[in-house]
Amino acid sequence: MLRRIEQFLALDWRHKVLFLRAWFLMGRVRWALARKPFKALTSELKLHRVPAELPPLPAGSREIARSVGWAVRTASKFTPWQSTCLVQVLAAQRLLKNQGIAGVFYLGATNSAREDETPAFLAHAWLKCDGEFITGEPGHERYTVVSSFSW
Repeated sequence: MLRRIEQFLALDWRHKVLFLRAWFLMGRVRWALARKPFKALTSELKLHRVPAELPPLPAGSREIARSVGWAVRTASKFTPWQSTCLVQVLAAQRLLKNQGIAGVFYLGATNSAREDETPAFLAHAWLKCDGEFITGEPGHERYTVVSSFSW
């Protein structure tokens, strides 16, 4: 634990602030997901029935998007609640929107068999900016995109 605190303290102030903002925002998103319908949380986003792609970002915005991805992925490992892919995507989306950075998040689904061979419906969410993964990359290829949202 002491090592992790030392690692945090070694970060520059911008990364510390971004990490803390991501951590608290994931808590708010997790709380909101438990109390509000998904549609209410995405009402201000543009829904696409087919996968959407946006134009390229300027270099500075791309670096900020990467930093947001780092902060969300890293902070998710330290939350006392479950920070699922959807929680991470919605938190990253809000952080990016606050920075004026456009992106797209995808919802995918697949039918899969569990270990006991009973069918299971699985879902996954991931977010991309300028074609680059910000959150949710691992395993996304196993899912068929059901919808995407841009801002």
